[in-house]
Amino acid sequence: MSADTVAPPRAAPMNLFERFLTLWVALCIVAGIGLGQFMPGVFRAIGEATVAQVNLPVAVLIWLMIVPMLLKIDPRALAEVGRHWRGAATTVGVNWLVKPFSMALLAWLFIGHLFRAWLPAAQIDSYIAGLILLAAAPCTAMVFVWSNLVDGEPHFTLSQVALNDTIMVVAFAPIVGLLLGLSSITVPWNTLLLSVVLYIVVPVIAAQLWRRSLLAAGGAAALARTLRRLGPVSLVSLLATLVILFGLQGAEIIAQPLVILLLAIPIIVQVYFNAGLAYLVNRAVGTEWCVAGPSALIGASNFFELAVAAAIALFGFQSGAALATVVGVLVEVPVMLTVVHIVRASRGWYERGAARG
Repeated sequence: MSADTVAPPRAAPMNLFERFLTLWVALCIVAGIGLGQFMPGVFRAIGEATVAQVNLPVAVLIWLMIVPMLLKIDPRALAEVGRHWRGAATTVGVNWLVKPFSMALLAWLFIGHLFRAWLPAAQIDSYIAGLILLAAAPCTAMVFVWSNLVDGEPHFTLSQVALNDTIMVVAFAPIVGLLLGLSSITVPWNTLLLSVVLYIVVPVIAAQLWRRSLLAAGGAAALARTLRRLGPVSLVSLLATLVILFGLQGAEIIAQPLVILLLAIPIIVQVYFNAGLAYLVNRAVGTEWCVAGPSALIGASNFFELAVAAAIALFGFQSGAALATVVGVLVEVPVMLTVVHIVRASRGWYERGAARG
């Protein structure tokens, strides 16, 4: 096994941007709403800069978010999946057979019924669609940080992310289409498939070509240098997208400030449910704790960058779907950090049960 192929270095601890992501998102909400009120013409022009239902400014920003994350993934890590097959099977099952469907059920329950009276009636279906999009693809980038924080097995984390990215290319559109259809939400299939090509297939190909070029020119050191430089670019692009989105959503948020809190509740419930399910299943089948930890975190986290892009492409900047996916960004870090704490604190209990299994 070569060092450039499947020997991932342990991820660095969260940097300043990652540690305070929730704060930056909150500041972007305030900045976006404020700028949207003072410069409505600018934001309107950005929102209308579309070609074939693709908003060009956002497409550029999404690429700047996603490609650096995909650059970390070595598809040859798929060869490592068999070493930790119990953890891999559990994570795949939770990510693709449980999480999207449990999120749809929670969205129907909370948004479609329990909270309906407090939400704008015209946006109910759109909020449900955004929550489905949020849960339809597992996280790609931040899971390396979460895995590091629980002393996770780095080869398992890398191989699992590579496996999920491979599945995502073919599974994202059918799952989203099925769940939106079951929710009686019209599925614009042409736009959905275009989103998959633009925000999954093309970035994966571009990232892999770039990765090979860097490794050929300067080896693992060149790749590591590039990833360090691109880290801030990815997060700044995310924050810029949020400013644009909230600049266009500002009037509705001011009129309905409770919306963000109500959308956060089913997201938080699904994170704890899916993380707990993956953790308990791994314990029952005797998976090592260093694999079960990242398995639980990968099982619970969402690829919110892709969700934001798909929601904007499918339903528009000013849709409830776009707002729902951004609420996922808002709660991601604090909620996942509590999952990290639970996994670390329960290590002794886990290992006693896993040993018996």
